[in-house]
Amino acid sequence: MQNKGFVKVFSVLLTLVCLFYLSFSFVSKYYDGQAAKYAGGDLEKESYYLDSLATQKVWFGYTLKQCHEMEITLGLDLEGGMNVILELNVADVLRSLSGNNQDPNFNKALDLAFAHQAASQKDFIDLFVEEFRKLSPNTSLASLFSTFELKDKITLQKSDAEVISILRSELKSAIDNSFNVLSTRIDRFGVVSPNIQRLETTGRILVELPGVKEPERIRKLLQGSANLEFWETYDLTEIYQQLIAADNLLAKLVTNDSIKAELDAADSTAAAADTTSVLPAAATASADSTETKAGNDLLAKIEGGDSAKMAETASAKEFAKEHPLFSILQLNQYNGQLAPGAVVGIAHHRDRAKIDEYLNLKQVKDVLPRNLVFKWGVKAVDDKEQFYELYAIKVSNRDGSPALGGNVVTDASADFASKLGRSEQEVSMSMNAEGAKAWARLTKENIGRSIAIVLDELVYSAPRVNDEITGGRSSITGHFTPEEAKDLANVLKSGKMAASIHIVQEDVVGPSLGQEAIQSGLISFLLALVIIMVYFCVVYGFIPGLIADGALLVNVFFTMGILASFQAVLTLPGIAGMVLTFGMSLDANVLIYERTKEELRGGKSVGHAIQEGYKQAFSAIFDGNVTAIITGVVLLFFGTGPIKGFATTLIIGLSASFLTTVFLTHIVYEALLSKGKLQHQTFDTKLTRHFLVNPNFDFLGRRKIGYLIPVAIIVLGAISLATIGLNNGIDFTGGRNYIVRFDKPVNTEDIRAAMDEQLEGTVNVITIGSSNQVRISTNYKIEENNTEVDREIVDKLYQGLKPWLPETETVEQFVAQNIMSSQKVGPSMADDIKTNAVIAVIIAMFCMALYILISFRDFAFSVGVFVSVVICTLCIIAFYSLLWKILPFSMEVDQTFIAAILTVIGYSINDTVVVFDRIRETIKLYPKRDRFQVINDSLNSTLSRTFNTSFSTFLTVLCIFALGGSTIQTSTFAILIGIVVSTYCTLFIATPIAYEIQKDKIKKHAVKEVEAK
Repeated sequence: MQNKGFVKVFSVLLTLVCLFYLSFSFVSKYYDGQAAKYAGGDLEKESYYLDSLATQKVWFGYTLKQCHEMEITLGLDLEGGMNVILELNVADVLRSLSGNNQDPNFNKALDLAFAHQAASQKDFIDLFVEEFRKLSPNTSLASLFSTFELKDKITLQKSDAEVISILRSELKSAIDNSFNVLSTRIDRFGVVSPNIQRLETTGRILVELPGVKEPERIRKLLQGSANLEFWETYDLTEIYQQLIAADNLLAKLVTNDSIKAELDAADSTAAAADTTSVLPAAATASADSTETKAGNDLLAKIEGGDSAKMAETASAKEFAKEHPLFSILQLNQYNGQLAPGAVVGIAHHRDRAKIDEYLNLKQVKDVLPRNLVFKWGVKAVDDKEQFYELYAIKVSNRDGSPALGGNVVTDASADFASKLGRSEQEVSMSMNAEGAKAWARLTKENIGRSIAIVLDELVYSAPRVNDEITGGRSSITGHFTPEEAKDLANVLKSGKMAASIHIVQEDVVGPSLGQEAIQSGLISFLLALVIIMVYFCVVYGFIPGLIADGALLVNVFFTMGILASFQAVLTLPGIAGMVLTFGMSLDANVLIYERTKEELRGGKSVGHAIQEGYKQAFSAIFDGNVTAIITGVVLLFFGTGPIKGFATTLIIGLSASFLTTVFLTHIVYEALLSKGKLQHQTFDTKLTRHFLVNPNFDFLGRRKIGYLIPVAIIVLGAISLATIGLNNGIDFTGGRNYIVRFDKPVNTEDIRAAMDEQLEGTVNVITIGSSNQVRISTNYKIEENNTEVDREIVDKLYQGLKPWLPETETVEQFVAQNIMSSQKVGPSMADDIKTNAVIAVIIAMFCMALYILISFRDFAFSVGVFVSVVICTLCIIAFYSLLWKILPFSMEVDQTFIAAILTVIGYSINDTVVVFDRIRETIKLYPKRDRFQVINDSLNSTLSRTFNTSFSTFLTVLCIFALGGSTIQTSTFAILIGIVVSTYCTLFIATPIAYEIQKDKIKKHAVKEVEAK
């Protein structure tokens, strides 16, 4: 074998890389186990343990937090959680940019564009422009958008093309801002390993939140509008003595139980009567000279170090008793002097809740200025992302509103500014006329002080005012990184965009259902692995089977390692893709072994036979892998969520299998041959020695009968489609799914009758997994996007299902205990998914047919492949239409079904390529032999390989179908049908059609030769 040295070095390096990335998962699991053991079931204690180690370097210089980030994470279907696709209302953005223009044609064009968006692949701006030009062909876009806010960007002289370009830029800015706001909100929510990403579709953002248990809170969090505000601030020196008084008061409260109880009672009485708190004399504090001395003593105590360091000393407990607040809040001081500015201090993220609790006590508030509130900074101040700044905010207005609202900001941008010979980041901001006046007054009154820029109750920046700013233009400079400056500019721009965000697709998976998915997925994976390994030993002998099995295990290792290096998410479809990859990759071993057996039957030695087996099988293996990878690429491009996980696993698995099967097993055989250990190897067993040896079936002679069977299936399917139709999932129709579990088995007809009374429109109920679990589908109020409708439907579910629930169960208990998962797909999202699915299938077919044309340089082969995969696809659709009302499991046509179709297309072509490769090889050896005989012989000579590959792959997928859980039965059943149909199409459709075309071409060529003579 050529390049043996390179293959060995590459394999060793890949092994080391995989070991390195997989090690993070083991390290994370080890420390998680230690935390659980330490906590003894106390989740808060477990979290504290992990937090304390988060910044500690535990593995190759990586912190525990970084190890958790780099481990293989489980998808929502395995761990439970929430997957949401949000859509920015582009129409709102355009209305805002136009200054809420009241032109009737403008608003009608927006409404028409919104209505047509669901059925069009064009983006919203293009649709709007088309509709507006129909309504007002002589009106320029500049006349709509040349507002005061956009006067520097859009003038009346701008062309429509220039205006469209600016609108796209502004829209991108709005999406970026929404993305940043959502990212910050999710970080605050505390979800472990969240995933948030912009989608290719304009205005859409994907949010994956594993492990969340409060979906209603998440909906409100994600769909709430951004609230930008400008606040005046206190300087730390102004409130320091009051903070000392508050700290002293807290020391008495937390150490005197009787006083604490009295204070709690007084606090509740005061809250009810709206009076001041009645404090015992011993607990009363004031900012007199005694407190001043206490403040100086405190600064002396912490001079040269912070309270965190003090906590490591022997006096840590004593210090915490004396200073409950300042033991967890490090004052903003340096060398014993208070630092100027609005920052009170910094605290570890785990202590923020306790600090908030202290500062929100009514007794403590009575000590502090009445118009003082505290807000946290949005970003951590240190590289380890553990400590956050606390700001002192001054409430100037009696109604508690900010000094200035963010809606006055018209534009903001980040750039470099050069000052005193050095460059630094500068954020420029401009305001409208109203805001400019208010800003001038605000800055004049706060010269030398800070003004806090707040979004969603978090301080993004608190720049110091140097002079009164008039004209509405300001610049903020500081030690920003380019990314921080861009984020601040986006925050400032958030105030001008009146754009709403709504959920267009939602999946909620309960943790118990996720745990079941893990179990079923692993069982199907392991069983399929064992069956494949045993099957190979039975068919090809112990040593060849063992080598193929070893390659399979190495393939598993490489696939998992590469997935870990990409920090990919492992989903149930991903596991299915991995198992299917193994089944398909075994085809390479089958090809090599079958070719080796042929060479052995031809009288060659074992060494020469193995060498020829690898050589002759290479082209078919290569072409088959490329066509299957094309399927994965199409899925990766057009799929979303779990489908992308399936595609990623498929591509990585096939690439790894090519390395292990074609190269590494060859090296193993060469090593064994050099030691003289394979002299009597036959690559078969007593059970398979005479199986399909020299078959002589007349495939081409029976091709016309072969054509009739799939045609009959397709005709029946067409009739069924016209009368029964397909069981379209909500991916394609829009709607909501709820998986509900009961204590006892239930009848789906009774459930549907009960839900028909509650929900208008279409209600469908099917059994999922077991007889005590159903899935309820409805399109009730799917056009509406708000949390009230979600709550209304849950209430209706609860009312309708009460007869099957415990009498004492409340609606909250019903949601927590009975609703295992939910899914929502809006109508526009459903249309996009359906369109992308059709495009994906068509593109995959054409791409593969084109590849076959390029590879084989014969139009007949390309046409044969294309017709074969079309017939195979139509047959699967026909079966799904004919059987979905008969079979006892869900046969929905959704995204996973499309993934299965594309997988079958790849498998079908892989199957066909092997036969075509043998035909091409035989034609090269015997160019004048009768083509009918050549093709028939090729089909027969590859029949053993066709059977072994199809049967082993069928067994693999059957394991997934039977044990992989209800969530993937739809896709795996389609693949099971596809394996049978694609094998049939290879033998009776693709190859005979290629022969028909070649026969006509040969006849025409013969006629030309006769005429030439």
